Amino acid sequence: MGFKCGIVGLPNVGKSTLFNALTATQAAEAANYPFCTIEPNVGRVAVPDARLDKLAVLAKSDKIVPTQLEFVDIAGLVQGASKGEGLGNQFLGHIREVDAIAHVLRCFEDDDITHVSGSVDPLRDAEIIDTELMLADLDSQEKRLPNLQKKAKSGDKDAAAEAQIVERVVKALQDGKAARALSISAEERPIFQRLQLLTAKPVMYVCNVAEGEAATGNAQTAKVEAMAKAQGATAVTISAAIESEVAQLAEASEKQEFLETLGLKETGLARVIASGYRLLDLVTFFTVGPKEARAWTVRRGAKAPEAAGVIHTDFEKGFIRAETIAYPDYIAGGSEAGARDAGKLRLEGKEYVTQDGDIFHFRFNV
Repeated sequence: MGFKCGIVGLPNVGKSTLFNALTATQAAEAANYPFCTIEPNVGRVAVPDARLDKLAVLAKSDKIVPTQLEFVDIAGLVQGASKGEGLGNQFLGHIREVDAIAHVLRCFEDDDITHVSGSVDPLRDAEIIDTELMLADLDSQEKRLPNLQKKAKSGDKDAAAEAQIVERVVKALQDGKAARALSISAEERPIFQRLQLLTAKPVMYVCNVAEGEAATGNAQTAKVEAMAKAQGATAVTISAAIESEVAQLAEASEKQEFLETLGLKETGLARVIASGYRLLDLVTFFTVGPKEARAWTVRRGAKAPEAAGVIHTDFEKGFIRAETIAYPDYIAGGSEAGARDAGKLRLEGKEYVTQDGDIFHFRFNV
């Protein structure tokens, strides 16, 4: 599994249309009225990676297994969601379960599609959602704080450490800042993560534009990009309508030809995935053999045993060594044997930090 990304936004901004296109399903009902999505729809998509295809050819693998990205289509939030408006409490709970947020913003004009606020203004829309998430976090942490402070006064060191972080979170939220804006040390990170803060999740703004603006963007997307840059977030411009059309084409050559006629080099899905990987600081490693070539995802900085554990917990528990070949060396050698003969196969131990593109064969004992 690559990561779990929740698609959020106001009603009628194109969330379900985008979800259907990205997962090439019609699991979510795209309709022109609020709350057509009541339960979160979940879809998995293969993460495209040209390196995996090349490795499979060289290894003559019978099967190619890409890593996957999970999208969760969460029903449209509205102003007052933090107080339960529009089934808000239920929807906010769904957001807590994802790794990152894809915040869809409407950046197109269409008189036939109702906007819940009566006009198109992506910055206003973003502020509505951000405010609701901050209010929900503020409410939960203000309720948590008194008990922690009470325990801290009685000498509970763990409670004191947590109270200090919660106090900083509350202050930031009261100042209108998301929790992700706080500087959290490595030692504080485990406590911070336990707070399950909605506004601590990385955010990717997805600007949904008309078909003719997918390649160039427009004045609205420029504003969103500036906002994202100021927040340390990312922004991607796509057309959900185009993604829907691409999803209906069976052949890769047809998809590429269609995209080129619109001045696009790749699908919005590919850009969303790339942005998501950068957002969560993930890397991909591979296992390659005659039976299958498979891609796996792990956080950047993960040591070899953690990468092994992504495949199976026994691999991590009984980790001995990792036979490692860098992707360029594998390609240059033409095979595992070629890389080994060239002296490019290394034996790495428990302290080795996984690099993007590593080809691993784990030695373990259980």
